[in-house]
Amino acid sequence: MFFVFSLKNGGDNDRINLMKSPLNLSYTSVHGTYWMYSSVILSFSSVFLLSKGYTNSEIGVVLAIANIVSFVLQPALADLIDRSKKITLSIVTQIMVVFLLLGTLSLIYFPGKSFSLSTIYMLLAALHIAVQPMINAMAFHYSDASERLNFGIARGGGSVAFAGISSILGALVVAFGTTSIPVTGVVLLTLFLVSLIGLDRLYHRMTVAQPSKSGSFKPHVDASPITLVAFVRRNKVFVIFSFAVLLIYFQNVAINNYLIQILSAVGGRSDQMGRLLSFMALLELPGLFFFSRIRFWFSCQFMLKVASIGFILKVLFTYLATSVGFVYFAFLFQLVSFPFFLSASVHLVDEIMEKGEAVKGQSLLTAMITLSAVFASLFGGMVLDISGPSQLLLVSTLTTVIGTIMVFLFVDKIKSNKT
Repeated sequence: MFFVFSLKNGGDNDRINLMKSPLNLSYTSVHGTYWMYSSVILSFSSVFLLSKGYTNSEIGVVLAIANIVSFVLQPALADLIDRSKKITLSIVTQIMVVFLLLGTLSLIYFPGKSFSLSTIYMLLAALHIAVQPMINAMAFHYSDASERLNFGIARGGGSVAFAGISSILGALVVAFGTTSIPVTGVVLLTLFLVSLIGLDRLYHRMTVAQPSKSGSFKPHVDASPITLVAFVRRNKVFVIFSFAVLLIYFQNVAINNYLIQILSAVGGRSDQMGRLLSFMALLELPGLFFFSRIRFWFSCQFMLKVASIGFILKVLFTYLATSVGFVYFAFLFQLVSFPFFLSASVHLVDEIMEKGEAVKGQSLLTAMITLSAVFASLFGGMVLDISGPSQLLLVSTLTTVIGTIMVFLFVDKIKSNKT
């Protein structure tokens, strides 16, 4: 899930210099540690589980169930936090991270495949995915402090951190084995928890010291939540668009979850996978860092179309790849695919929906991405065992093409509900 706060009264004068903004720096550290752990528990999931004796299909089942659990958990948490005045976003997030820390520590002690390992890994992946909307919502939640949060910079910092740890983790696996994966995860989750606590304390200190300026955004003002049925009635075309998101993200999940298998088919290794993940993450930075400026020239709808075509080219050329170098070429299209699609979809919801329904809009997009991950994990693992990576990439290309067609047909028909 990626519901976030974006500045409507944007422009260069509204941008915060991250290095001069303690709150933004703290929020970036939260994103950085979250996305580093994502590399551990998701990107290196196949590497870890294959070493424990799992087949591709079994890995797919574990990840699929994790996404199903997250699919149920995400909207429930969003609705709980939206409606409750006692259960805070910060407390819920910190509790979830503590459970992640304990579960990841236990992974060190499993010698091989077992039901307990499958269950714990599934729960860890599910909780990790469910934490994402929490940290993204912090940009919305903490926006009434004296400093505004810049989601693009924070998320870009997450990509930088992901790039760094992926390369390092790939080298650690080659040097010390797959036990280095959960050990690294424990360290990162400790840093993640410290970052969350630090952000919350800094926000409260700044709020007490410098009350919000008149006219700044105040969460929950004139932002009464609406029911799911009312949301669907008001946003029929957006709901159809969300199914396009499901189809397009299939390839993204398939490539990320099974990248080691894809690379192995063309002679790649774990350390090369780590460097490739780093390369891909670094390519996201321009689109994330400069999205606010790009929005002045192009609409979110146009950028969603460009990103969809970028996804097609990325998965198509990955399918055609015969070497690791060719895969690097295919991943060049990450430059305009993932960062544009992520940022444009987030800002589109902010542009067209009232505050009370925006959370459900972002929750719907994330639910579709999660559902896509279920299909990609389950179906992807089975296809790998039966036919190999090439067939999985072919299917992924076809789903992306269908999703892109839906984007072109419906995204321009989405109308604003704002009054």
